[in-house]
Amino acid sequence: MSYSQERLLQVLLAPQISEKATRVAEKNEQVVFRVATSATKPEVKAAVELLFKVQVASVQILNVKGKVKRSGRSVGQRKGWKKAFVCLKPGQEINFVDGGIA
Repeated sequence: MSYSQERLLQVLLAPQISEKATRVAEKNEQVVFRVATSATKPEVKAAVELLFKVQVASVQILNVKGKVKRSGRSVGQRKGWKKAFVCLKPGQEINFVDGGIA
């Protein structure tokens, strides 16, 4: 399937950098991204391959529910978002410190 380059550039929002993401990256050769809520697995795969020039083995997507927040009596809720775990093929690497490509 081919996607428009415009759409692929809107799919990835930001790398998700946390303790869990770092642990997963070291152990499983995976990279974690925050993605658009309408993104699909094939779109995320195509976007990562286009932007970082690496080969993707698989993609797992997770919906993160927004937290319920209170301020006095009023109760609100943060927006939910989507997280993608991108598994790279052996020997592939994405380095965000050097500006993307390793």
